[in-house]
Amino acid sequence: MEKGISVAATTDIPQIVRLLNSAYRGEESKAGWSTEADLLDGAIRTDTANVRALMQNPNAVFLKYTADDGNLQGCVYLDNREGRLYLGMLSVNPLLQTKGIGKRLLAAAEEHARLQGCTSVFMQVINARTELMDWYIRHGYQRTGEVFPFNGDHRFGAPNRPLFFEILEKRLP
Repeated sequence: MEKGISVAATTDIPQIVRLLNSAYRGEESKAGWSTEADLLDGAIRTDTANVRALMQNPNAVFLKYTADDGNLQGCVYLDNREGRLYLGMLSVNPLLQTKGIGKRLLAAAEEHARLQGCTSVFMQVINARTELMDWYIRHGYQRTGEVFPFNGDHRFGAPNRPLFFEILEKRLP
């Protein structure tokens, strides 16, 4: 795995929660380009219990990007679902977005998928996040045509307009 990227441990949960919430919601998220703050009401994307539960999945890991100063600056959740790797919560510190950290985490996720014997990587993206879909498409992902309603956990924000998820997928060589 690339320098700075490793599998997160439960001791990283507080930093992961802080990073996810700062990247997706609230005023701090607006410093980057990946915010959902204008789409969902609510100040948080996740909490400690949610991240801990995700980490307890034996088929899943969080990869983290740690800067030279030891601070966690990026992460991504990966879940091997019967030979297809689900990718979620790809997040980078809003002040460091556009520095290539997300691209490095995406490449590490795809490498992880190959090592797990997965044939593809897939994700769900909120339909209104066109700039995010475009970013993934530039990295080889394709729209599958699958869509489903946004029925998120309202503890982590309620949509302030009609939203749905769209599936993007990349077949691995």
